[in-house]
Amino acid sequence: MTSSGLAAPKPQRLISLDVVRGITIAFMIMVNNNGGPGSWRFMNHSLWNGLTPTDLVFPTFLFVVGITTVFATQARLAKGATRAQLAKHTVIRAVVLILLGLVVNNFPFFHWTHMRFYGVLQRIGICYLIVSLFYLIDRRVSTKIVLLVVCLLGYWALVRLVPVPGAGIPGRNIPFLDKDQNIVAYVDRQLMPGHLYEDWTTHNNRDPEGLLSDIPAIGTTLLGLLAGLYLRSSRSTKQKTLGLITGCAACLALGYFWSIWFPVNKKMWTSSYVLVSAGYSLALLAFCYWAIEVKNRRKGWAGFLTWPWLVFGSNAIVAYMISELLPGILDLFHLTESTRSVPITAWFFNHVNARISGPGWAAFSWSVLFTAVCFVPVWIMYKKKIFVKI
Repeated sequence: MTSSGLAAPKPQRLISLDVVRGITIAFMIMVNNNGGPGSWRFMNHSLWNGLTPTDLVFPTFLFVVGITTVFATQARLAKGATRAQLAKHTVIRAVVLILLGLVVNNFPFFHWTHMRFYGVLQRIGICYLIVSLFYLIDRRVSTKIVLLVVCLLGYWALVRLVPVPGAGIPGRNIPFLDKDQNIVAYVDRQLMPGHLYEDWTTHNNRDPEGLLSDIPAIGTTLLGLLAGLYLRSSRSTKQKTLGLITGCAACLALGYFWSIWFPVNKKMWTSSYVLVSAGYSLALLAFCYWAIEVKNRRKGWAGFLTWPWLVFGSNAIVAYMISELLPGILDLFHLTESTRSVPITAWFFNHVNARISGPGWAAFSWSVLFTAVCFVPVWIMYKKKIFVKI
């Protein structure tokens, strides 16, 4: 028995986890390249409070990071690696992710004046670093639950009770979860003036991957880690499926109930959003786990439908980097359209995708085509058994 009270069977690779990762990264590429203003509502983030399928992509990836932390750590320990070696590897990996994030944000020109330092890969690196090191130090389930509760309740207290300098107390002097007048945005404006993601007037007001919202994002990763501990237990695959479904129902119920007072909000990464998004992540994981690990749907049509997600999931970070850097490269090339010069991507969309009836379908066709282009290099890597582990 491990210190968490769960049996530690021989480490196994979950194909279903790779599939979930692949589905997540493929949808992430699609929504990040959704074809512009004509795209359907579900292919865009919520403007503020509320939830769309697009809002579930990033937390699902962080959730998967938590799960893989358990399996990767146990696999390396089983091969004889020491905790010190794993800690060093964790720090290096986190630093690499953060540096790659800086490249993604600012490629290809890297203008220092408005360089963005927060970002998706930066948040992944920070959450992975904290959760992974904590797991190396202490593998008990109870301590993870305690930290999860501290992150969620602590973030709520921070946002709800701490006065915003110059504005007042949320819910009394200013609206609760006001877009601009909240402690999260205030801290980011003080730390990174001119370097934030959203620019509404003449200055940047907020960043969806800002510093304080890393706190609940750590909670998302911890929920994934708890799911990973459960999946490594000695329970049967059917019991694990039922447990994932139960966890899904519990997270959704608690999250939506809490949202009555603390709305679901991706840009603020509210605590209710952590629970609700984890619930949907568990639903996807439960379905894939049941279909692949329990029912063994890996051959025939089922295997064919699983294959693209497995390819994407096997080199997820590479696929993401390609999808983020490729537009910047393509936009360096221009073609003439009606006496004006336009980026080659805009020219292609106007002459090919825009001919499809309906702006939603036109945008969606671009999203699918772009994702298919990003699939090609990772498919070649998959065929050659090249798997980049950052």
